Amino acid sequence: MSIAGSSSSRGLIKSMLVIGSAQAVNILISIGRMKVLAVLLGPGGVGLFSIYNNLQGMVKQTAGLGMGSSGVREIASSRGEEITLSRVRRVLFAAHLVQGALAMVAVWLLREPIATWLFGDTAHTTEVGLIGIAIFLALLGTAQTALLHGLRRIADLGRISVLGAFIGTIAGLAAVWLWGESGLIWFILVQPLATVLIALHYTRRLPKPTASNLSVVEIWNIWRPMAKLGAAFMLGGLATTATLLLVRGRISQELGLEAAGHFAAAWGITMTYVGFLLGAMGADYYPRLSEVIHDRVAAVRLMNDQAQLGLAIGGPVLLLLIGLAPWVITLLYSEEFRPAVTLLQWQTVGNVFKLASWAMSFSIVAAARAKTYFFMEITFNIVFLSMVMILLPRVGLNVTAYAFVAGYAVYLVTVYMLARHINGFRFQPLSLGLLGVHSGLAVGLLLLALMTPVAAAVASPLLASATGLLGLRVVLIKIGPGGRLTSRFARLYATLGWPIPETP
Repeated sequence: MSIAGSSSSRGLIKSMLVIGSAQAVNILISIGRMKVLAVLLGPGGVGLFSIYNNLQGMVKQTAGLGMGSSGVREIASSRGEEITLSRVRRVLFAAHLVQGALAMVAVWLLREPIATWLFGDTAHTTEVGLIGIAIFLALLGTAQTALLHGLRRIADLGRISVLGAFIGTIAGLAAVWLWGESGLIWFILVQPLATVLIALHYTRRLPKPTASNLSVVEIWNIWRPMAKLGAAFMLGGLATTATLLLVRGRISQELGLEAAGHFAAAWGITMTYVGFLLGAMGADYYPRLSEVIHDRVAAVRLMNDQAQLGLAIGGPVLLLLIGLAPWVITLLYSEEFRPAVTLLQWQTVGNVFKLASWAMSFSIVAAARAKTYFFMEITFNIVFLSMVMILLPRVGLNVTAYAFVAGYAVYLVTVYMLARHINGFRFQPLSLGLLGVHSGLAVGLLLLALMTPVAAAVASPLLASATGLLGLRVVLIKIGPGGRLTSRFARLYATLGWPIPETP
């Protein structure tokens, strides 16, 4: 690996460690939150909470017009141009303020039909209306975190994430303890409020915008291209959120809120872990890839580096999760959630494909190929939603797991074909090797777990350890020489007869 490549990988890993530490704390907070909710309210309460969260996410994505993503790109590209940066900052905040207020009013006015659509009655009408306030607050928080992300204030983003989650969890659990299921709405309201206040503490430390007040025409000229680019990204993200909301609504109506809770439990665990890893990788990868996206050689090298890091670090934990799923579900939720075990195991196999495709999918965003991005994102949703809607009455809840794997297998092929066409992407041999090893072992472990759960529980730690040893070697090669800890690991591999090659 070249010195430049080693430096790039070292930067990616450093950012992953910073955000990853914050995400790890968030996972612990999330585990504690869901455990308490599962004990206090059971599967029905967990299912209701997931629907509230899903509704908030869908409307937030719609009202935000994807300007959080396009805003990061605009801010990153404006670094060093103070006047342009100041204008983008002003418009980004004003847009989220106005769009959030409109969304809040719309949700309140439509609260009754929305509640009827989701639950089949009007029992939760007030709670649905109050979610509009959470959407308004969440968009204000997005405007501030997008600014910090674009400026690569990675440590500040980590602090905001952890503190917001902690405060929201404490307040939410207190509300549920006092008022039972009626207190769930506080989970939705308090966390975005905490994020806004904490983010404000960090954004106020930034130099104030120097641009003078903008005219309506100037605001329009800045807002329009950001919204145009962001809208396609929003539609791609909204497709997944809307799909999930439709699936949860269909499950609750067809099989009951308990089944929706089982689905939410499995989905929550897989998305929490994968979200942790992808969030840690994306904090620095997105702006870094945007800078080199027009240099095909550099972009393809960076995409392969990121894919290799993702599979090397994330793959072993996915293998571990498949074999230990029964104990993980019981530990994080309760025995009532046993039907979620099979769902979790299948979804974990699908997440191997998701992990492999993620680095390539970001190249479409970095290249500002908005329409292509939308097409790419809906491939998963079409497969997943179609299978669930058609087969749920006949197959039952397990069809959601089969559809998840099929959806991400199709998604991986689609993303690869698009990245190859647009950026000339090719998998390096190491990338293909890591993908083949982890996908093959994941499928094998799944089959073993379905036939003999105890054997899978024994095999998965052994396989995770072996692939973890391989993954650590990949990371050490990318970091390059230097550092006390790196040198110690290098000596260990040399002792095992598997030395770390010198960086040229």
